[in-house]
Amino acid sequence: MKRSTDRLLALAMLIVGIASFAKLYPALGGGPAATARLEVFGAAGVLSVLAGLLFLAGLLPGAARHDPAAPLFGRDAGIAPAGHPRLRRAALALPLLALIVIVADQFGPWRAPGSEPAKEVATAPADPAPRPPEPKASAKPTTPEASIEPAAPASAQEEAAKPALPEPVAAPVQPAPTAAAPAESAPQPAQPAEPVEPTEQTALAPATPPQTEAPPPPAPPAQPTALEGHRDAVVWLAVSADGHEILSASTDRMIKLWDIDGKRLIRDLGQHKDMARTALFMPDGRTALTAGDDGEIVLRQLSDGTVLHVFSSGANGGVRQLKISQDGKRAVSGHDTGSVVVWDLEKGAVLHVLPGHDWSVSSVAISPDGTRALTGSIDGELKLWDIVAGKQLRSWHGHDRGAYGAVFLADGHHAVTGSGDYTIKLWDLDTFKEVRRFDGHSGTVYALALSADGKRLGSVSLDGTARIWNVDTGAEIAEFDPGTGPMYSVAFAADGTLLTGGIDRTIRDWPAAGGDGTVLFAGAPE
Repeated sequence: MKRSTDRLLALAMLIVGIASFAKLYPALGGGPAATARLEVFGAAGVLSVLAGLLFLAGLLPGAARHDPAAPLFGRDAGIAPAGHPRLRRAALALPLLALIVIVADQFGPWRAPGSEPAKEVATAPADPAPRPPEPKASAKPTTPEASIEPAAPASAQEEAAKPALPEPVAAPVQPAPTAAAPAESAPQPAQPAEPVEPTEQTALAPATPPQTEAPPPPAPPAQPTALEGHRDAVVWLAVSADGHEILSASTDRMIKLWDIDGKRLIRDLGQHKDMARTALFMPDGRTALTAGDDGEIVLRQLSDGTVLHVFSSGANGGVRQLKISQDGKRAVSGHDTGSVVVWDLEKGAVLHVLPGHDWSVSSVAISPDGTRALTGSIDGELKLWDIVAGKQLRSWHGHDRGAYGAVFLADGHHAVTGSGDYTIKLWDLDTFKEVRRFDGHSGTVYALALSADGKRLGSVSLDGTARIWNVDTGAEIAEFDPGTGPMYSVAFAADGTLLTGGIDRTIRDWPAAGGDGTVLFAGAPE
């Protein structure tokens, strides 16, 4: 019986000890503190647990015990005094005192009705300085930035994720290729931390902080419109050999033929089933070859737009870039699956399918002699091909992000590429070394064009500017900024002026030496 009583006492002491620690723990970092002194709960908890364990083990002396030599019943039954009764009573009193303190702390009259203990809250950090936004990739837009590029390498991490037409953000783990062109990935500005109410455990919606940001820039001036203009971004421009006509392709899927001298639309040449990417004059001057994200390469008659032949890409996917050899016998297309296809235009057949790129192809160029092609992809990789034999000659990582707008120089031994790393590079294709760099753009360099004499290079960028460069020195000759947003297409007119197209749906003409441009063909009303 005595043993059972000790066990019950031990259990009660352990419960009181645990309750004391439950009040003590929050004040040591686990939550809100109680109002009573911490020392009381600490001491009570330790001693209560210790006393309980001693009772449980039977080691704390009791008030008295039976003498085993005396009879248990009757007059002669003897009780032998044992232990220290005062110590036992103190052990019993201590947890009782701790229990009283806990109850008093919880329900004492000094506590205001409904009051809550003060709660500890982490202080919100000061608002970080906002970072300027960069061009970002989008899901399948009506602009060329339709696909998502691979993630950029460590050297380009400050940018953001790799683009869709614009660049891969770098040395990525390879995912399945995307069908849309990459858009330059740009991280969003860091969100400022929100203030919290200091007496609340969870964050509450803060009051609106005072405005510290600069006011937004004024809206761009209204642009002229024309019913016959493109209804979306102009992503491709090509000038005829005689310099009198322009072909344009747009994300509105339409191919248009323009008269430069008369400043008028000659006709809508045709429409693709998806975003139109490329429109090229054939050397015969009577036909054009167009391509788009629908995977079709279409030979059209310039006089009335009649479709003469359709080359289907099949499983190779959408056509991101297309170039024709100078003799018009071959064409090379780059696809969103990473494939490079060489076409025999005379026979209307495929010569080679070269599955060389791991990411979507974003640029294609053919050498002046028509025997080699240079391709770039949205991860910045460049490849040189023998398109007659259908084999790869060299592969190298030319840019930190997507490679765009590749063009060969007239000597066939040098080529220029633009990129999502904002640079333009001149390459020696015999040594595969960088010869020169053209620095100045602050956004993805999306398209390039060479002047007829090969001495000037035109570039357009997602930073909203167009520039003319000296090929021999790398010096900038002129910069143009209409303030209307990203530019996607560029070509030199016969008189040496620079033609550009962009997100504002217009085709503009810029003076070769710099200065204000003019709207050659306005976009359609929105």
